[in-house]
Amino acid sequence: FFFVLRVCLLRLFLVLAFWLFFIFHLCSCIIRTTYTQTESTMSEEVKKEYTLGEIEKHNTAEDCWLIIGNASNGGPKVYDVTKYLDDHPGGAEVMLDVGGQDADEFFEDIGHSKEAREELAKYYIGEFKMDEATKAKLAAQAAAKEKAAASSSSSMIMVAIIAAVAIGVGYYQTQIAGKQDE
Repeated sequence: FFFVLRVCLLRLFLVLAFWLFFIFHLCSCIIRTTYTQTESTMSEEVKKEYTLGEIEKHNTAEDCWLIIGNASNGGPKVYDVTKYLDDHPGGAEVMLDVGGQDADEFFEDIGHSKEAREELAKYYIGEFKMDEATKAKLAAQAAAKEKAAASSSSSMIMVAIIAAVAIGVGYYQTQIAGKQDE
């Protein structure tokens, strides 16, 4: 009987782990697709190109620019969010912390809604022009992000596995306690 119970719990654990992984992957695909669609609805007109040196000068409450976007969603774009600082639901300080620099990671980590992405599109002023040194710097940052993302997804799977094992052990213990009471 215990062998059958163990086999059932193992199957339950495997199914649970599969579904948790599937849901996590599906959510990340939906977010990526939504952001790409929002970016593609922006004006097709080519705007001015800005270098990192130019963008870095705009990091105050009176003049705040952000770089948001990456290769997977249409490339990095420059946004002048100065007029939006007071209206930002998270407060102006959040945006000022990344003012004048690449804010894509912070923007994506929050999981902004479709409406937030549409609001962001209103502040688009141009493209981020990368010279070779900037490309190398951003490539190194992207590699570090990918490594961290791989680590976090494996951590998520480990949490799911531990939770499933804990549930299985708890169920097993309650069954043994029930048998001993009889």
